[in-house]
Amino acid sequence: VISYNACAAQMFFFAVCATAECYFLASVAYDRYAAVCKPLHYTTMMTTSVYARLAIGCYVIGFLNASIQTGDTFCLSFFMSKLIHHFFCDIPAVMPLTCSGKHISELILLLISSFNVFFALFVILVSYLLIFNTILKTHSGEGYQKALSTCGSHLTAVLLFYGTAMIMYVQPSSSHSMDTDKNAAVFYTMVIPMLNPTVYSLRNNKVKRAFKKAIEKAEHSLVF
Repeated sequence: VISYNACAAQMFFFAVCATAECYFLASVAYDRYAAVCKPLHYTTMMTTSVYARLAIGCYVIGFLNASIQTGDTFCLSFFMSKLIHHFFCDIPAVMPLTCSGKHISELILLLISSFNVFFALFVILVSYLLIFNTILKTHSGEGYQKALSTCGSHLTAVLLFYGTAMIMYVQPSSSHSMDTDKNAAVFYTMVIPMLNPTVYSLRNNKVKRAFKKAIEKAEHSLVF
């Protein structure tokens, strides 16, 4: 059970975080491009002020997007029965409960979500095309492995996040199955955030060594 205002607040802050995540992933792709393609200029390209502007920009876009989409959704009229077929107040789950014309709101959701997803994916794609082009020109096996280890964790996070988010948001409402959407939502709201620290930290050599020691210790304990 959730109140009307609490549902709107939950939707708003979820939209802020989800939108910011899209642009954070794009920002990290640009950071990887600078690290691999411009290693000598990396410290001057990616300064503390640049990181701060990227982070602030991601959240500003998130707040703008959330304000538009939440305001557009809750300006509609709702039926007396407000049973949400989801485990949180998400826009595609709340929209079917409206009794007023929702076609324009659905179109706004589709257009804005598509722009956010595909613009961020475009930045990521261009960054990785430049990265792979640089890797192909690298004849050093050590440099090749270093570039792959630098980008591998980020690519894993991108595939997990965008693969499930696109199922939920970048499709017409007529194609929605809320049971499928709930399963996808479990991934990008719980599973992926839980895996992100592991995905990103396993490229750290100290973490790898600690992880191997923990496995060896566990195996040793099982043997004895």
